[in-house]
Amino acid sequence: MHEELKKYVGMLPKSILEEIEEKCPASKLKKVASRVYEEFCSAKIDAGEAVGLVSAESIGEPGTQMTLDTFHFAGVAEMNVTMGLPRIIEILDGRKTIATPMMEIFLKSPFNQGKDIHTLAWRVKETVFGELVKEYVINIVDLKIEVKLNKDKMGVLGVTPSFLIKAIEKGAGKEVSAKEDEEGLVLKFKGKEDKGLNDLYKLKEKLRNVYVCGIKGVSQVLPVKRKDEFIIITAGSNLKKVMELDFVDESRVTSNDIYEIMKVFGIEAARQAIIDEVFKVIEAQALNVDIRHIMLVSDTMCASGMVKGITRYGVVSEKSSVLARASFETPIKHIINASLVGEIDFLNSVVENVMLNQAVPVGTGLPGLITKQVKGKD
Repeated sequence: MHEELKKYVGMLPKSILEEIEEKCPASKLKKVASRVYEEFCSAKIDAGEAVGLVSAESIGEPGTQMTLDTFHFAGVAEMNVTMGLPRIIEILDGRKTIATPMMEIFLKSPFNQGKDIHTLAWRVKETVFGELVKEYVINIVDLKIEVKLNKDKMGVLGVTPSFLIKAIEKGAGKEVSAKEDEEGLVLKFKGKEDKGLNDLYKLKEKLRNVYVCGIKGVSQVLPVKRKDEFIIITAGSNLKKVMELDFVDESRVTSNDIYEIMKVFGIEAARQAIIDEVFKVIEAQALNVDIRHIMLVSDTMCASGMVKGITRYGVVSEKSSVLARASFETPIKHIINASLVGEIDFLNSVVENVMLNQAVPVGTGLPGLITKQVKGKD
């Protein structure tokens, strides 16, 4: 590092110092570093600044302009992504089950250049028995089902009739026997005594949803080209299983399911995912929110080591102040519970002091003066 920049080590972030060294000529380093340091100091928040209030306004005001949006992927049936205000609510409420879970799967070379991209996409998608069947023929006399298979699709997936038989025996139960014939499979009950036509129809419907191969939970796949590489976008998410595939670049796979990210990668990754997902929605709506305000909300949600939504059961329930909890929702319940255990509110924060019409401990209300000024003396 240049001598002029070494004096700013510890005063400016390392990334900023590296950028200055990379982009500035040596003759102007001193002047640029000094100016950057001034800007950096002026950008810092003053002590006593009501950052929570400013963040709430910063996110809330553009939030009123958001649309109730759903993005649809052209060419793939039933593949939608929740966007706009519903998505923001979904994230900040910390919902464990989201409306449209999806993944972006990045591939290793040479697959990211398009090699066998469609075959790989089919390998990722969850395939059920019904998708590999051309026709069901129900034989009423012998109480059996003759299944004509789609050999082309089976070839793409690398599935054989014997593999299908094992999947059927596992998914449909031990009472069903399957045998291979010229056009496909023949299925029937092992004990026919108490079985009738109604049971045969139920078996046929059950067979449609028997899991065969692929990643469970991934219902749709769409290979797309992004910039100079191909990726696979999925409807449905199963990060842990996808990362086990040999052709997947596990360091770049992303999901929009915050809880799944927390389970697989931990709370720090979940925090970053909240920031990225909220920012993505705000950016798509052409709105402008300072990233630091989103980071503050994300930090609040993840501070306990678990993702907790901005709800009465999440972050609000952990507030130390009784009045602050009561100001959000169900005030009577909070006040009664606090009175039963003799809880004391020390009025350390903003909301409780506003409720009691007192000076709030922010801005000029923050410092407590120790010495008294003596009148008549300078």
